[in-house]
Amino acid sequence: MTKDAFAARLKNACASVMAAEAELTEIDSRFGDADHGITMAKIAGAISTAVDQAEGGVQSMLDAAAAAVMTLNGGSAVPLWNTWLDGMQEAAPEGGEVKLPELQALFARALEELNDMSGAKVGDKTMMDALIPASEAIAAYEGGDETELFAAAARAAMEGALATRGFASKFGRAKSYGEKTIGTPDAGAMSMAYFFQGLARP
Repeated sequence: MTKDAFAARLKNACASVMAAEAELTEIDSRFGDADHGITMAKIAGAISTAVDQAEGGVQSMLDAAAAAVMTLNGGSAVPLWNTWLDGMQEAAPEGGEVKLPELQALFARALEELNDMSGAKVGDKTMMDALIPASEAIAAYEGGDETELFAAAARAAMEGALATRGFASKFGRAKSYGEKTIGTPDAGAMSMAYFFQGLARP
């Protein structure tokens, strides 16, 4: 996959998140600060602009995206997304093409970096409920088609995000509401799922 093809997918991912801003805000308003939609729209906008303007190869593009997010003011999502993107660029190839095994490697490194920072697991009702299954689907893929790879990741991410409706919050402001949060999906998991939905679109 060329850098331009990967860039197009990343921009589609950002567009998917921005289109869900109102929904993410509504979800977050139930037990959070009602700012997740706004924050994620800022993050997605920053990533999209950086990807569009980045010169150099795949690593430079992802490095630019991570740096753009780092400069934002926002909630806990900003350092989490910066860490995830920074993990991607660490394992990304420098050239203008990314092969499928390299894609798998960069998403694996990104998860590893975020795991070190977050500490959240599946069932804790965080963005990791979407990201961990998506990353596992990418790692487990044995075919040769990046469209199939991202489609599998998108399905896993959305299934994981929707499953958070059955969990009580264990992190963040929503933690204080405990079991009252059961029935509402996690906003962070949903935004990550929407990002992967967009990645699945060439």
